[in-house]
Amino acid sequence: MSDASQLIQHLQGATSVAREYLAEARRVVSQRCAPAGRAESRLLQQHQRALHGLAWIATTVEAVACAASWSERLVERGQLHEGEELVLTVGVGEYLAQLAHGIPMSQTETFRPAELGLEEAAAALAGQGGARALMTRAAAPETRRALVEHFRGGRGVTETAFDEDLDVIRDQFRRFADKEIIPRAHAWHLADELIPDDVVAQLGELGVFGVSISGDHGGMGLGKRAMCIVTEELSRGWIAAGSLGTRSEIAAELIACGGTDAQKSEWLPKIASGEVLPTAVFTEPDTGSDLGSLRTRATPTNSGWRIDGNKTWITHASRSDLMTLLARTEPGTSDHNGLSMFLAPKPRGTKEQPFPAAGMSGGEIPVLGYRGMKEYDIAFEDFEIGAEGLLGGVRGQGFRQLMQTFEGARIQTAARAVGVAWRAFDLGWRYASDRKQFGAPIIEFPRVSDKLALMIAETVLVRELSHFAAEEKDKGIRCDVEAGMAKLLAARVAWSNADNALQIHGGNGYALEFEISRVLCDARILNIFEGAAEIQAQVIGRGLLAGSR
Repeated sequence: MSDASQLIQHLQGATSVAREYLAEARRVVSQRCAPAGRAESRLLQQHQRALHGLAWIATTVEAVACAASWSERLVERGQLHEGEELVLTVGVGEYLAQLAHGIPMSQTETFRPAELGLEEAAAALAGQGGARALMTRAAAPETRRALVEHFRGGRGVTETAFDEDLDVIRDQFRRFADKEIIPRAHAWHLADELIPDDVVAQLGELGVFGVSISGDHGGMGLGKRAMCIVTEELSRGWIAAGSLGTRSEIAAELIACGGTDAQKSEWLPKIASGEVLPTAVFTEPDTGSDLGSLRTRATPTNSGWRIDGNKTWITHASRSDLMTLLARTEPGTSDHNGLSMFLAPKPRGTKEQPFPAAGMSGGEIPVLGYRGMKEYDIAFEDFEIGAEGLLGGVRGQGFRQLMQTFEGARIQTAARAVGVAWRAFDLGWRYASDRKQFGAPIIEFPRVSDKLALMIAETVLVRELSHFAAEEKDKGIRCDVEAGMAKLLAARVAWSNADNALQIHGGNGYALEFEISRVLCDARILNIFEGAAEIQAQVIGRGLLAGSR
């Protein structure tokens, strides 16, 4: 039997036993949180750690399953070579070890099998032949060293999407990021400047804002997987470049799914071309992820609607032309049932006057990273929207309309995290290769090369998990659980890569002049926006108990 065939068998066996472990974890958490067959809010709160532990188990198992699927597709194409075999061994072996011994939910929270009484199930997982072989090989220093030496020899790991058109798209946007973004991104960050208009215009010409918009409305109609690849490459240059498409993604999906024919005809072509830059105006002070408690009011008038209230953490708000705005229209309501979504045009602002519209005021929120589009507080007082601005022409459906966008937005955020993770690796790799200490490049020190090996392996695994979620979305299948998994794990990997890359830089990494200092700050936000890690875990856990997976 060839080494590749044996690896495939190990991966298949490990995936099977990992799924059995997940099934047992799900059974135990169901007994605690849904003893009568339906999850109870009180019990979900009481056993939140168990619920979130289940979510992390399921996410890790899905990453293993996606890696196994990737290996099989590589075999079919004759592309499973040494680099890919090493990545699979290191990455899957590490994730199996986490399942068997403890999954890091955060730097100080490790979820262990004993918390669910799964010691025997964990031992069965670790003892299964394929899983044991992968864990043993992954833990061996020579395996991680072999992966690093493979890369030092100028041989990487395939990035094929198993689709020639998507591979061409990746190459195109990588060239653009290498030429237009990477050489300038750190200077933009240090100066706390918006991404220049000329770069935004070029991205519009390349079709970035219309990747997922149908061809009937001026978009490329390529789907979420293409969107992931575009986002990865732009975010590898700078997260802000990869994030420019996020608000267009949200706005376009809101309009495509819930808009009237007139709204679709008016806005989708302009969003696709980049003529109109949208911004998402949802979050309010003191509400965070609890959108059902929003207090901004939309009051009917003779000509449309009047908006009064406050919003915060609104990305790219000043330079935008269109707000997707969530407000309460139904008097007497205090939950999500009273919310409506609006399409609210506004003039572009300037640095001196960010909001030159009647009824709007606000200012910038200084931030550590994720610059380039800027964050704002906005106050509305007698701000007017025409009657045609109510999305779909229906009241009280805003939260449900917004829920339809969460899957795409979270998949896109996972792709941003993959791009950031790769940039962190690139910087750590370059520094470790160039920096010499005690007469040798520091990449030859095991504690440095070990970090780099795991960075490579985890980034590939989470890339495949993100693409899996995108493929499910492209099929029209409900994938809130899969999208949450991709976002949850990708954000952890991006932060881990950035933190380890800065550690490789040592004291220099803490200096603002070194790019890794920016990447660390950029990576940190990924675990918070588009639903914090805890929110993702809650969504995944509840979805698993409800049987949506």
